[in-house]
Amino acid sequence: MPQDEFYCRYYSGHQGRYGHEFIEFEFHSDGRLRYANNSNYRNESLIKKEMNVSPLMLKELKRIIADSEITKEDDNKWPKKNSFGKQELEIRYGNEHVSFETAKIGSLVDVQDSGDPDGLRVFYYLVQDLKCLVFSLITLHWKIKPI
Repeated sequence: MPQDEFYCRYYSGHQGRYGHEFIEFEFHSDGRLRYANNSNYRNESLIKKEMNVSPLMLKELKRIIADSEITKEDDNKWPKKNSFGKQELEIRYGNEHVSFETAKIGSLVDVQDSGDPDGLRVFYYLVQDLKCLVFSLITLHWKIKPI
């Protein structure tokens, strides 16, 4: 894989009373951001958005991921997926490729009670940062009305 290849995907979902409900987003090295949110609650439908982000935004995303040091973690001692759902995070960056799967995390208490609280905390905070970034980008791109 060339050094500039980059891919980041996050998924969180479960199978419940309202069917398969999930949130998923992925960034590609060409700047493409894809987002999907499926909530069947009150007959909501699948929301899909796709946009392009600048090279500077990708650089900042890569910095956030690198600073988190998530590539040093291992999910073997993290809670396994269960009936409440699962979370997945996959990152490909240059020659590095990591893929994590764990149960949904309700709060930091779940992190503290895990077999690897330090590693799961890194995952938890990185996911929070990524979700905030994606929601901010979507809000800026689709909800701002020109004057």
